[in-house]
Amino acid sequence: WWKDLGLAKELEFARDEPIKWYMWPMACLPDPRFSEERIETTKPLSLIYIIDDLFDFYGNIDELILFTDAVKRWDLAAIEQLPDCMKVCYKALYDTTNEFALRTYIKHGWNPLTSLIKSWIRLLDAFLQEAKWFGCGHVPKSEEYLKNAIVSTGVHVILVHSFFSMGQGITHKTVSLMDDFPTIVSTTATILRLCDDLEGHKDVNCDGNDGSYLECYMKDHPGVSIEQTRDYMNQQIIDAWKQLNKECFNTNPLPSSFTKLCLNAARMVPIMYSYDGNAPSKLEAYVKSLLYDASYVQNISQ
Repeated sequence: WWKDLGLAKELEFARDEPIKWYMWPMACLPDPRFSEERIETTKPLSLIYIIDDLFDFYGNIDELILFTDAVKRWDLAAIEQLPDCMKVCYKALYDTTNEFALRTYIKHGWNPLTSLIKSWIRLLDAFLQEAKWFGCGHVPKSEEYLKNAIVSTGVHVILVHSFFSMGQGITHKTVSLMDDFPTIVSTTATILRLCDDLEGHKDVNCDGNDGSYLECYMKDHPGVSIEQTRDYMNQQIIDAWKQLNKECFNTNPLPSSFTKLCLNAARMVPIMYSYDGNAPSKLEAYVKSLLYDASYVQNISQ
């Protein structure tokens, strides 16, 4: 699917890491019966990374506004006003999302297209806000940044797709809940965002116009050291974990399979966002063990 899409060739500035992206659904949906769901979840996940790079490294603000407005229209005719690379990206998003919705409708009897589009629009609005802030050197208040950055993680988009892909507990009530960015989703996104920002400043390869909570918090609190800020962020992560655990134990309309998915996503964060200069990440070792170590494959097949 990824090779056929051709985005890696068309968008040379964007990341090309499908195996890395596939590790998310591998960890979040480990049950063998979710093989198809893992593949389907990787598709929007890949597009999130590509569109994130589009906003960070390529488009100017006017072009990014056009792209966001085109997604809000959800009409292929809207691509005519876009630069060529954005046309390719928009068509990939449009086709992949529509195909996902059709597949879900055929398999589970529910058309999720409206919910999927809503989640993408929310994400692109967050990307656009960050581009406006950091493109002109503006550093927002830390809480303002975090509120937007929780959305820009893309966690909501992925979990909405996964919810429909699994096809369990789909009702008007649960769909409405998912559309509203429920606490179990926002808490998972908070853990990811804070962990990423906490570790990201150590990554020598990290660039673009992302900003970070650490930077915003230190601007809000002159005289606070990096160590004190990191301690504060670690405490916020601990608090978010407490909230996530509470959500997992509380009774809610969402199916237990989805609750477990959110929990697994949060558990995966330290592996996905572990930086140590130019040293190989923990993720690289796990990928090699999981996909290329014959002894590991033999052990799990026994």
